[in-house]
Amino acid sequence: MANTILDLPFILETRRNHALEHATLHVLAAKHPNQHMAGHSNPTGFFILGNFSAADVESAVIQALTRLRAGEHELAIHAGCGTNLATTALLTGTLAWFALRGAKSLLGRILRLPFAVAFALVGFALSQPLGPVIQQKITTDAQMGNLQLVEVRPSLRGRVTAHRVITNM
Repeated sequence: MANTILDLPFILETRRNHALEHATLHVLAAKHPNQHMAGHSNPTGFFILGNFSAADVESAVIQALTRLRAGEHELAIHAGCGTNLATTALLTGTLAWFALRGAKSLLGRILRLPFAVAFALVGFALSQPLGPVIQQKITTDAQMGNLQLVEVRPSLRGRVTAHRVITNM
């Protein structure tokens, strides 16, 4: 039985795949510096977007899985994660909205604009350390459990190769 909503099978699978996706991106970035890449996770695996061979992606996934299991949990956190972007957008937007919400007229909003900018800057500053914490505690799980690589399927999407990494728990 799940201890929290984060431990429900569908969610836990996504969180573990998200951690493995980040770790794979770290491994690929070390081997291929300056290469553009991105990822997207779901309960059945993840996608790696980038011009890599399927063998490179498979090797990176295996290395990432091994390193996560060996305790390198920092690999599960990635600076380019959408969690960081969402945290920044939510905090800056919400705090700016708080500064503007009581204004009844256009002039009132204009006069409050410096406060809205200041509040947004506070939100930005708070979001920088908060995004990685949210990744660590909520959107990823570096404990791989029985997660195993099943297959890496490459496909060409325009000029970019999308690698579908299929996992199983």
